[in-house]
Amino acid sequence: MRSQSSKIEAVRRGKTTGRATAATALVAALALSASACAGGGSTPAAAGNSVVATPLPTVTGPVTITYDEVDSSGTLKTTLATIVASFEQANPDIKVQLDPYSGYSTLQTAETAKLASHTAPTMAQAYESWAATYAANNSIVPISTLAGTANPAELSTFYTAVKNDLYLPDGKLWMWPTGKSVQVFFYNQTQFGKDNLTVPTTWTDFATAAKSASTGGVTAMTVNPTADGETMLEILTAANGSSMFDSKGNPQFTNPTAIAAAKYMLALKSAGALAVGPSTPNSYPGETAMLGQKGMFDLSSTAGYYYEQSTKFTTGTMALPAGSAGVATEMAGANDVVYASATEQQQAAAWTFLQYLASPSEQAIWASGTGYLPVTAQALTDPAMASFVAQNPYVTAAANSLSSAFVDPPYQWVTDCETNLETAMLDNGTAPAAALGTAQSACQSTESADQ
Repeated sequence: MRSQSSKIEAVRRGKTTGRATAATALVAALALSASACAGGGSTPAAAGNSVVATPLPTVTGPVTITYDEVDSSGTLKTTLATIVASFEQANPDIKVQLDPYSGYSTLQTAETAKLASHTAPTMAQAYESWAATYAANNSIVPISTLAGTANPAELSTFYTAVKNDLYLPDGKLWMWPTGKSVQVFFYNQTQFGKDNLTVPTTWTDFATAAKSASTGGVTAMTVNPTADGETMLEILTAANGSSMFDSKGNPQFTNPTAIAAAKYMLALKSAGALAVGPSTPNSYPGETAMLGQKGMFDLSSTAGYYYEQSTKFTTGTMALPAGSAGVATEMAGANDVVYASATEQQQAAAWTFLQYLASPSEQAIWASGTGYLPVTAQALTDPAMASFVAQNPYVTAAANSLSSAFVDPPYQWVTDCETNLETAMLDNGTAPAAALGTAQSACQSTESADQ
């Protein structure tokens, strides 16, 4: 449950790997030039989503539903198994068969093959651009069809950004949430205190702290250029009042705010406070450096919580700093879709399961067990999550940011742009403004070809 298509995020986080957008390649270019990178909001619920469907009949007998997902390791695996077991106990006529994959790239490849061979599962995790493709091919059914209404009761309880992310540009409700995450900084709190550093509240303060922390063999932070490096550029741009894409998916890579964000990252790199690590999928150089006490900060999603803990020092979690336009963060976490090829009974069972997954009590179990954020504020006060929130005060603020967090628009060319952008941006020694200009032109050509 982490990012979209080529914005494939690492399996156990809410950040992406393999996404060669403008910033992706730009961070790599910054690494080269230093030695000689925000998405628009998701489509809001459209007023035209007024389709009223006939509710599916309830499950009338034993039925098995198959669920393709990537929660295949660590606490993600064990927590999902616990929730499924409790669901099956409460719904004895429904059996949930989990089909786990090691990552989103693998999942998407498998889903594409299954659709081609007419062997699609009942339901699966999917990112927005995938769902747009599936919907255009009539491969999935709208959630409104399953619920018998365009406005299921649960919608009103979801955080605003979570709710908006469930719709595609046609205004229909095609997806349903399980859990979401936003970006935060994990940091070596023990060393932070020894260095007499204070938690930065602005990105200007962060640069000062990062440079101060980069001594004695420590580089403040290391990024995977196709994951948290790209994400950092988007967040910096958004925090200062702009975005890398407009709401319709048009690239805005040459806007002054994006250029300034790229220059900010280059300045950190030049000062020895930011290093560029491997860009391979599922690579976490920032986490590795921090846990190895060679880094101070790791920009990651809340879903990385259990992976960021150390036996050698106390790991702290801090909200992102503010820019001139305030605090901005990117939301991640795949949604769920239900396939049209499933039988009516399977679809009814899938909707029952989806409602169960999104209920406050199960969201509390999921969030406290995995580090994801609940999709509804009601989960924060559930007994199953109360102790986790008490021990991790950042959770409340992070969850509240789900009301305003951004995601990239769900258009195919936003994903397709990555190859064009990577080629354009990996021009050794190119200044940020020029590199972004080249990427802008390449992305516009890709957009025109895809439309």
